[in-house]
Amino acid sequence: MFPFFSYFNFFFFSFFYVALFLWRPCFTARIVPESVTVITSETHNATWHDFSRFLHAERGSQVSGMSELKKYFNRFGYLSPPETTPNFTDTFDTQFESAVLHYQKRLGLPATGKLDSDTISTIVAPRCGVSDTATHRIHATRHFAYFNGKPRWVRGSPMTLTYAFSPYNMIDRLSLSEIRTVFERAFARWASVIPVSFQETELYDSADIRIGFYLGDHGDGEPFDGVLGVLAHAFSPENGRFHLDAAETWSVDFDHDESRVAVDLESVATHEIGHVLGLGHTSVKEAVMYPSLSPRTRKVDLKIDDVEGVQALYGSNPNFTFGSLLQSEDSSNLAVGSVTHFSKWTLYSALASLILFLCA
Repeated sequence: MFPFFSYFNFFFFSFFYVALFLWRPCFTARIVPESVTVITSETHNATWHDFSRFLHAERGSQVSGMSELKKYFNRFGYLSPPETTPNFTDTFDTQFESAVLHYQKRLGLPATGKLDSDTISTIVAPRCGVSDTATHRIHATRHFAYFNGKPRWVRGSPMTLTYAFSPYNMIDRLSLSEIRTVFERAFARWASVIPVSFQETELYDSADIRIGFYLGDHGDGEPFDGVLGVLAHAFSPENGRFHLDAAETWSVDFDHDESRVAVDLESVATHEIGHVLGLGHTSVKEAVMYPSLSPRTRKVDLKIDDVEGVQALYGSNPNFTFGSLLQSEDSSNLAVGSVTHFSKWTLYSALASLILFLCA
């Protein structure tokens, strides 16, 4: 009896603890990078080569190069130029702490006021060139944002916006056919949720939306910075200018593109079209309108936050339902859930069989 009782207790409590572990509530894990990796090239600005030295910096810290980091915060609207000195300093002062907190809250990061790994990883990620604070939220409970004044396109109904590619400012890496196909799909995603259609035209100068690839300072006051860094920018309605950095390694198929710095053109196109329509940046990381995009990452599917934001400007496409969007977002979760469910019961069965075997 004693050996049997010992074995039974051992496996009973093993089964109990395994079951308790597997039945715990499920939450989406937030992945914290083990280290900060900056993907660079020889032409990339040397300032961005080693951001790991800023990790864990907080108020009172003094780190060489922090003045350059402050310029980044200034460019995207989080930090005003210094009033008492001609240039930014390398000291982590109270003003910079406030800027870091504002940045973290605006982009959905843990609000620590420190340069933690989440914050540094977001800073070094390639991003859209539109300032995060050039836009504002309509209601505190919403994540999507608009440009100041909430501009939108005003046309007759049904609304059709034309777009064209610059005859002089394109790239050789991709064919015009590939670029056109990517943009056709990107425009179609937005058209599927709002009563606006998009039509390509050969008349570039008179098109509503004018798309081109440019290098460095190209005359609009928002110069590009070479490989990675700022990927593209677009202007609010009804300006229509849509500019992409010609220095990027633009890609339409990662399976046939081995470059470590390849950027998915369709993901950036979909994001910038949101700006053309009047959307600002969101704090929802999964949404298309989140400002950053890592190399070799594809993010083209509109999320609820994107759709709610643009529909508040233009209304809903009569054929669109949120049910279809929710079903699409949940499909992958259901698949994972099925596998997990199967795995749990497989383990339970195996443990039960083992107990019965030992009791026999």
